[in-house]
Amino acid sequence: MLRFRSLGSGSTGNAALVEATSGGRTSRLLVDCGFGIRQLDQRLAQAGLAAGDIDAIFITHEHGDHIGCAHTLSRRNRIPVWMSEGTWLATGGRDFEGRLNLARDDAEFAVGDIGVQPFTVPHDAREPLQLRCTDGARTLGVLTDLGHATAHVLNRLSGVHALLLEFNHDSDLLANSAYPPFLKLRVGGNYGHLSNTAAADIARAVRHDGLRHVVAAHLSEQNNRPDIVRRLMAAALGGHEAEMLTATAAEGSPWLDV
Repeated sequence: MLRFRSLGSGSTGNAALVEATSGGRTSRLLVDCGFGIRQLDQRLAQAGLAAGDIDAIFITHEHGDHIGCAHTLSRRNRIPVWMSEGTWLATGGRDFEGRLNLARDDAEFAVGDIGVQPFTVPHDAREPLQLRCTDGARTLGVLTDLGHATAHVLNRLSGVHALLLEFNHDSDLLANSAYPPFLKLRVGGNYGHLSNTAAADIARAVRHDGLRHVVAAHLSEQNNRPDIVRRLMAAALGGHEAEMLTATAAEGSPWLDV
């Protein structure tokens, strides 16, 4: 059985858990840990877990709201870490005491019973990766930081049964916001963050009969509203029976079975 849960998603921090259970064994992958160590421990406790229950950490890119306490958590609990070489170098090439594993586009690896396939995305980081995770029967797509969807991205999300998908901003709210011009260009650019419309287009492109959950993530507190996201998701899914949820910055999402 494969399930997942956002521990919180927004500009102040991002982290998600992926869990696979088979034959009495449970494997757990933490995707990003963009919080301080105390806050992460609290969020794990709210999910019914402790840091010692995590088998591996995957860091999608070096921005602070994603890498957060990765180094501290790995060293404290002796947890293996996966990230791209570019991400590692962008963070100063820190020592993980032999627990660092370098990930790259389309190079699959396993965390216990979780199969992980990283894939490249267009984002203003050194070598950003997002994920496709599977227990062999069900598949989850994680896509939380990118400026636009390439054919490669859509291909890697084909056939997923659940999707954690960035709905960062409403283009009109961003244009009329108090953000300085350079930041508006960065967020709304091809290497920034997904607009609601762009995210809805992705959901529409990967929609199929087996898609069970679409969880909107990384909503901007200043330039987005959950009601706008829900309306666009509903239109994109076109009456499809997939459950639609929004991961909040404060609480993330509940556990969802893929």
